[in-house]
Amino acid sequence: MKKKLKLKGALKLYGEWPILLSILLAADVVISVCIERKTLSFMIVCWIIYTIAAFAIYWYSRQNLKKDVVNFATHYGQVQKGLLKGLAIPYALLDENGRFIWSNAGFAAIIHKDRFYSKSIASFFPEITKDQFPEEGKVETIELNYENRDYRVDLRRISISEASDEEHSGFEGSLIAVFFFDETDINMYIRLKEEGELVAGLIYLDNYDEAMERVEDVKRSLITALIDRKINKYFQRYDAIVKKLENDKYFVAMKKVSFLEMQESRFDILEDVKTVSIGNQMAVTLSIGFGLEADSFVQDNAYARNAIDLALGRGGDQAVVKTPDKISYYGGKSQTVEKNTRVKARVKAHALKEIIESKEHVLVMGHKITDIDAFGSAVGVCRAVAKCGKKAHIVINDVTASIRPFSDGIISDKNYPPDIFVNSNEAISLCDPDSTAVVVVDTNKPKLTECPELLGISRTIVVLDHHRVSSERIENATLSYIEPYASSACEMVSEILQYISDDIRVMPIEADCMYAGIMIDTNNFMTKTGVRTFEAAAYLRRNGADITRVRKLFRDDIAEYKARAEAVSNAELYKGCYAISTCSANVASPTVTGAQAANELLNINLVRASFIFTDYQNRIYISARSIDEVNVQIIMERFGGGGHMNIAGAQLDNTTIEEARELLKHTLDQMEEEGALK
Repeated sequence: MKKKLKLKGALKLYGEWPILLSILLAADVVISVCIERKTLSFMIVCWIIYTIAAFAIYWYSRQNLKKDVVNFATHYGQVQKGLLKGLAIPYALLDENGRFIWSNAGFAAIIHKDRFYSKSIASFFPEITKDQFPEEGKVETIELNYENRDYRVDLRRISISEASDEEHSGFEGSLIAVFFFDETDINMYIRLKEEGELVAGLIYLDNYDEAMERVEDVKRSLITALIDRKINKYFQRYDAIVKKLENDKYFVAMKKVSFLEMQESRFDILEDVKTVSIGNQMAVTLSIGFGLEADSFVQDNAYARNAIDLALGRGGDQAVVKTPDKISYYGGKSQTVEKNTRVKARVKAHALKEIIESKEHVLVMGHKITDIDAFGSAVGVCRAVAKCGKKAHIVINDVTASIRPFSDGIISDKNYPPDIFVNSNEAISLCDPDSTAVVVVDTNKPKLTECPELLGISRTIVVLDHHRVSSERIENATLSYIEPYASSACEMVSEILQYISDDIRVMPIEADCMYAGIMIDTNNFMTKTGVRTFEAAAYLRRNGADITRVRKLFRDDIAEYKARAEAVSNAELYKGCYAISTCSANVASPTVTGAQAANELLNINLVRASFIFTDYQNRIYISARSIDEVNVQIIMERFGGGGHMNIAGAQLDNTTIEEARELLKHTLDQMEEEGALK
């Protein structure tokens, strides 16, 4: 049976109130009879007439009221349906398989089909698949582009009980409501705003003083004018403002859209400025630092200063771009220029001396898996501490085979205290925040230090390193002396010792350690050596360093020699110029052996760079070497490592050697496509 339409609630009460009022009048009649009987007949007649009229009006108005309610509901439903069809927001209903059930005129206009088109939505929008349909009560948002328009698509699942379209009343299950929001104009305005943002930059001439020294006086103003003209002309192409701050410093401001164009060219001004030549023997190089995407232009300028510091700390001749969440490097393909002056070394030495004299204890540490450069420079710092009358400890957890002959020589020497070497736990117990200074040598990355916890305990931290600075560095250093031009940390410490005191005397075993550090990092003085390198070696020789004794200490056993030879013989020549191989871990110092094998591979013709993988202590170590054609530092930075242009390395966790090799090949391919290795 069909259910009759009934009035309920307020509508029903509105129709019945006259009848209810007749009952109240009946009570008035009874009361009136008790008071005055003469009016009884009149009151009864009035009550009867009112009651009949109330019932008549109720019966007649009830039918009309039902009719009006039905008409209003029908009209409201039609209006609602019409509004939905003509809704400005494109809207469609899909079944659970993604096929169209219904769409409004706005959506039909987008796909250029009828509103009752029944194909799958994926045929128009491949980004919208069945797997992306949300659960009931949730909204899935998808960004897509269709016919050069940007849309934000909201997908919502609704049960059939929520559907009111009678045409689909027999459908069971759920529907997918699709809303298209055209964000083309919004995205355009956002893009225009971002492109119009200002970018701050700083340009420094790396070797201005050194280049000017080798130019005749009459040509100095000319070469300066040529450099100015080249810089201004280059940035004028990108609608930039260039302001000269000093003879070798410039400030740049430009729009972000122009900066992005310049970034795509990988800052070719770095190579272009080197062509300035009017008799100068040394080519001038630039360091560029840019900051962008900060909350204010002032912060962009601060980012630019940080970027230029990074560029200079990495040896110059490169551009660094700093944003709130990323640092990018470009260039850095030329050898760093050795500074002829030792003023900086003298200033740093005096500052180090003041720090040592103000503390009671000094803890010296290098990087994990300490090599001879870190060990030798740590020993040299201990000599400076002893000269200042303070006590020093060297933090070493594992004594590797490469440094064991030197450490054994120091332990057996009665001139050194028995506790000169301590592990991390002992160092933490000895470290006092106020009275202990921590000196970090041969690394500037916190996580690579022998005991990173010390950096958070001591308030006085000194960093002495020759590796190029990366985005991850020790930030809270009281004194930071980082010189990428130096061949080794031992070279830097040897120079510092000469300014600590005029009568300082380096012991022969200490001279051997530092001399060995220089010799290993320069591959027997064949790579990255300058005038100051040989001067440091001469200073150590005067203090008793014995070349023959050092050579004997570095002799390999037969297993290490075979492992190195095996790594060379099994090398793969990828793309005809990248030598890739694996070193066995069945030797005393596999990472050192791997580094030696990487050096050996450079002796092969056509090899531009060599990479040796070593699986040691559940970690993959990469030793990267080159002569002058490839900057292996920027390659290793892709793996979270670093180093120098010709000597670099990285460490990988949770991976295998096969996976690491494939990752290296993919990285080399990608960097060649980007032009980063040219």
